[in-house]
Amino acid sequence: MELSIDRLTKHFGRKIAVDCVSAALTPGVYGLLGANGAGKTTLMRMLCAILEPTSGEVRLDGKDVVTMGEAYRDVLGYLPQDFGYYPSYTAAEFLSYIAALKGIPRDAAGKKVQKLLHMLDLEAVADKKIKTFSGGMKQRVGIAQALLNDPQVLILDEPTSGLDPKERVRLRNLLSEYAGNKIVILSTHIVSDVEAIADQVFIMNAGRFIAHGTVQELAQQVRGKVWELTVPREKARLWQEDFTVANYRHEGEDVVLRIISEEAPDPAATACEPILDDAYLYHFGAKEA
Repeated sequence: MELSIDRLTKHFGRKIAVDCVSAALTPGVYGLLGANGAGKTTLMRMLCAILEPTSGEVRLDGKDVVTMGEAYRDVLGYLPQDFGYYPSYTAAEFLSYIAALKGIPRDAAGKKVQKLLHMLDLEAVADKKIKTFSGGMKQRVGIAQALLNDPQVLILDEPTSGLDPKERVRLRNLLSEYAGNKIVILSTHIVSDVEAIADQVFIMNAGRFIAHGTVQELAQQVRGKVWELTVPREKARLWQEDFTVANYRHEGEDVVLRIISEEAPDPAATACEPILDDAYLYHFGAKEA
């Protein structure tokens, strides 16, 4: 199975939201990283055939997903950034309703709903109305509805938003297991979520892919550009004004700064082993990221 993105472009008037991006995705987990306004959501809506591109196309095994229509929706699972739900429905009722819309037979749907309620730790609240749920619980209902039809292509826009650390780990483990023979695309600005499970990472800015590769490959692209420097606490703010600071750690009366810089910011600075966070900040800068 291959989901190919061929010179995909989207204009809104004079604004270019997505600018001629291309990629070929096979089963695995793909992380899409970028600051707000980078074009991630617009791209994902085109991948779901919700939004028609200005030019370019998305193909699943060689077939245009727009012309595939219902056949593509049958193999697609999608969690939008703000998914709609009926607040007066219980979690079980809502998932059963979505299953019916997806054309899943009633007997199979009932079993699938119960399985997903268990997987996402919602069994105890299955008969409670969604309007009473916390943000994290609502998000888990959204993830469950995306998984109802056991999709071959699963697209999740900011799926860990509102989840506590334990829930985020549960979701990451679920997606890693799920992606054995399926394509999972995860859009987020939380680098640690992508770092934990993504086979490939695309960094997006101003509608374009500005870097891509494995977590290790992207980290190595900034080797020699990550430094650690210990400075007096009262001078730390000056360093933050002049450099991109990835981390700020108190150590007695001093502060240890992790600085992203093309060259050593000071003769006393020592080179550090880079991580994905460093690569992300290198491309965006601390303020933009």
